[in-house]
Amino acid sequence: MIDFEFLDIEIPGFDSEFFVSSIKSLIVSEELEAGAVVIILCNDDYLLELNKTHLNHDYYTDIITFDYSEKQVVSGDLFISYDRVLENANVFNVDVNYELSRVVYHGVLHLCGFKDKTEEDQIVMKQKENYYLDLFVSRETN
Repeated sequence: MIDFEFLDIEIPGFDSEFFVSSIKSLIVSEELEAGAVVIILCNDDYLLELNKTHLNHDYYTDIITFDYSEKQVVSGDLFISYDRVLENANVFNVDVNYELSRVVYHGVLHLCGFKDKTEEDQIVMKQKENYYLDLFVSRETN
């Protein structure tokens, strides 16, 4: 089950069916099973408070992932700041939907067991993100 929650934000043209399909395909491609994944889209202030409360970090971020996966079943909550997505799309000169997809896939990859703390892990994570972006998201959007 993949669900979405919107906390005090609106995303015009949000295509939940696209995300459900591509997230399930990503998880299956990683030879895992999809469990309960909830994507909570919020604003910078909300995610900053989560970052302070749960991670003791006092800075803005685009995503915080809470991983509840067990064995082969991928489950968790992805809190995504849509403010950061908009800002990053502008900074990196990519379409907003492309950037949102990148952030969502990044979080799902964390739920699949990929890390990004070391430089080596970051390289692998970026390769995986790019692979799934190329597979699921039209290059015309970036």
